[in-house]
Amino acid sequence: MLKTAIILGATGLTGGLLTELLIKDPSYSKIKLFTRRPTTFSNHKIEEITCDLLNLEAVKEDFTGDIIFCCIGTTKAKTPDRDLYYKIDYGIPMEAAQLAKENNINAFMVISSIGTSHKSPFFYVRTKGEMERDILKIDIPHTYIMKPAFINGRPDEDRKGEKSLKFLMRVMDFFMIGPLKKYKSTQALQIAKAMAYLGIHNHKENNILNDQIKTLSDRYES
Repeated sequence: MLKTAIILGATGLTGGLLTELLIKDPSYSKIKLFTRRPTTFSNHKIEEITCDLLNLEAVKEDFTGDIIFCCIGTTKAKTPDRDLYYKIDYGIPMEAAQLAKENNINAFMVISSIGTSHKSPFFYVRTKGEMERDILKIDIPHTYIMKPAFINGRPDEDRKGEKSLKFLMRVMDFFMIGPLKKYKSTQALQIAKAMAYLGIHNHKENNILNDQIKTLSDRYES
């Protein structure tokens, strides 16, 4: 039976790449994009629901399908206000997972980060850790938390300091072998492909670490 996918964050890099993959993927007949602004996707599979992502409850009736891909996320630079940051990085995934549970959606994926902890004294690390902890408490049967390291291929790569950081990560990647391999930078397309793979294949672990993302990405064929 063909699947209906829900994607949050299709206007972002990873969410956009994932949308492109699912459009080509014969496993999906419909892709619902919940977005705060219109996208540029044009395909018979696409259904756009323009809404306030901070209030998904308002579109609860449309929030139906087989699997949710939550590619929402922000950064300290983009969202310096901590209250808003928390509403985005914690609030949106949590509300999406709660609606998934209510609407009997049995698969949920969200992008987090390596090194998170709900016990961390650092706000940004702790926020993602709390999100991961509480998402798992909702107990959706197939819950996968993507935990990449630094993500390469960002659309803002020309931002001040971004090119230098990308160059530094390429140098550091060369030395990350053995136990350090899990800290290598990750391509956004690898994350998208790993998520697409998990959309049609079950996995025994909830946390998908950086090296696993790359392995699952290599296994995906649309």
